[in-house]
Amino acid sequence: MQSTALLVLAAQGRIDYSTFLFANVGDDSEHPGTLAYIRDVAMPYAAGAGLDIQQLHRRRRDGATETLWQRLNRPDTRSIPIPVRMANGAPGRRSCTGDFKIKVIGRWLREHGATAKNPATVGIGISVDEIHRANRRRSEPHEEIEYPLLDLGLRRSDCEHIIAAAGLPVPPKSACFFCPFRTVEAWRQQRRNEPELFVRSVQLEKTLNMRRAAIGRDPAFLTRYGRPLSDAIPAGEGERASVEEGDAGCDSGWCMT
Repeated sequence: MQSTALLVLAAQGRIDYSTFLFANVGDDSEHPGTLAYIRDVAMPYAAGAGLDIQQLHRRRRDGATETLWQRLNRPDTRSIPIPVRMANGAPGRRSCTGDFKIKVIGRWLREHGATAKNPATVGIGISVDEIHRANRRRSEPHEEIEYPLLDLGLRRSDCEHIIAAAGLPVPPKSACFFCPFRTVEAWRQQRRNEPELFVRSVQLEKTLNMRRAAIGRDPAFLTRYGRPLSDAIPAGEGERASVEEGDAGCDSGWCMT
């Protein structure tokens, strides 16, 4: 939402940014709705306004690309890069944002001339109602961080209005479809409306726990309930959960940069 609003503001000349970076953690990992929005809405709109959207991917040292899904399913992977929930519901440590977002974008910036002496100016789409995320955001040596939505005093609801007023559809929330920071209601919607993604999420959780059991570690889960996803989110459950925005967890602001 916020990053798309920045794209519209740049197209309207209200902010001065010409390049937008989308770190795609993998076509097999990002939610299909996000990928479709980038492809069918954001990129054509940017091109029409003379703006550039660069879609970036993680590259290994040998030059091959790597997706988050591939990393999670590698047989030799001992640590889990996503914030799976421990048995008590607490999130574990994660490296997905650092490895597949921050480092990927940093590499692109450095390859295009950003240095500690000549840093790139990087705008992050954090709005007034989530200012706490800006307070936790650490700058890298090759960048100078700006928060144009904060400078303009814009909230998430303002971003929605800006996008709609430009004639664009409002984008879906961007996140990996298996992210443990998803709300309970989001999991329920996935099981109800996107059963193929839910099946893949269930299988991922099983794969991770088979690997943990093999090295003598306790199980971990994709929800806070301390039990398998298929049991935690039963089929046909009609009760709606309360809004759980506090579980959004990705405080760095990189999930849709």
